[in-house]
Amino acid sequence: MPTPRGNPPSIPPDAHFAAKPRKPLPHEFVLDAIAALSPRTNPMFGCLAVYVGNKIVLILRDKREPDADNGVWLATTEEHHESLRREFPNMRSIQVFRKKVTGWQVLPADAPDFEEAALRACELIVARDPRIGKVPKLRRTSESAAKAQRKK
Repeated sequence: MPTPRGNPPSIPPDAHFAAKPRKPLPHEFVLDAIAALSPRTNPMFGCLAVYVGNKIVLILRDKREPDADNGVWLATTEEHHESLRREFPNMRSIQVFRKKVTGWQVLPADAPDFEEAALRACELIVARDPRIGKVPKLRRTSESAAKAQRKK
């Protein structure tokens, strides 16, 4: 007696298009603290950049390796480092760019006052403290994008 030939068990059609589970947002409490400003986020350097209006104000980082720069990065300039360091004694320049001093300063996640410092930084951002936040430089467009723009 012949055995019935059927199709092998099939994979449900939606299984091929199932979304990957999202990684949890790093230091999500920071976004909650500045929610009144309607921040927007964008992936950057494998981290999460946070914008308020036209300024980038923070980068939230929680990566495995290297983890020395995990925490909340403040977008600032060198002229503000000293005054910010008085408020954030554990703040330092990030190390991942291998420069001694950068505009980006980190409130390290492994500091004993990390959450308190991050929330204080959020208070400064909500108060529109001019020491935190930078307007990003405009990206250069490709030649083909520039031509398309001129045609319009």
